[in-house]
Amino acid sequence: MTKGLYHHLRQIWKKPDKSRLREQMVEWRKDNTVKKLEKPTRLDRARSLGYKAKNGFVVVRVRVKRGGRTKPRPRKGRRSKRMTIMKVLKMSYRWVSEVRAQKKFPNLEVLNSYYLAKDGKHYFYEIILVDPDKPEIKNDPTINWICSVKNRGRVYRGLTSAGKKSRGLRSKNPMNKNRPSVRAGMGRGK
Repeated sequence: MTKGLYHHLRQIWKKPDKSRLREQMVEWRKDNTVKKLEKPTRLDRARSLGYKAKNGFVVVRVRVKRGGRTKPRPRKGRRSKRMTIMKVLKMSYRWVSEVRAQKKFPNLEVLNSYYLAKDGKHYFYEIILVDPDKPEIKNDPTINWICSVKNRGRVYRGLTSAGKKSRGLRSKNPMNKNRPSVRAGMGRGK
């Protein structure tokens, strides 16, 4: 059976050409942290996540610094219990990149995102954003749910795919449910 274009694109991204990708990342590092793109770099992945080449869809590449995101140690008086350096951010890098894209483009809504590449200092993600005020989006029955007022600011509330995964809502076993609240799973599985 013959395979289609998107199958071959997916295969190329499974084992990308390392020298070409390295050259691209050098260019990406010189760009702004949040950069609007003409078209997606990984077309197969963008299409599978809901991207369409029509008015109202915007693709943004975001660069996020790698490394532990910790709170600085207090310099003045605290009891010893409060002097420890703790991890502050319980968000994945992908979710952080979605939030940064949303802050840059407040009139758009985050639909989804996907991983591009990483080097020693940065992660690179592409975020698919949708303009809910465009008539093309309002008239499209597959995406017009995002025009509802209930879906405004969905990335800040952890309602995107990356947000739900970081919040632990992707448990396969419903008996081991412990999110959204710690007590939600108590009393189950007896």
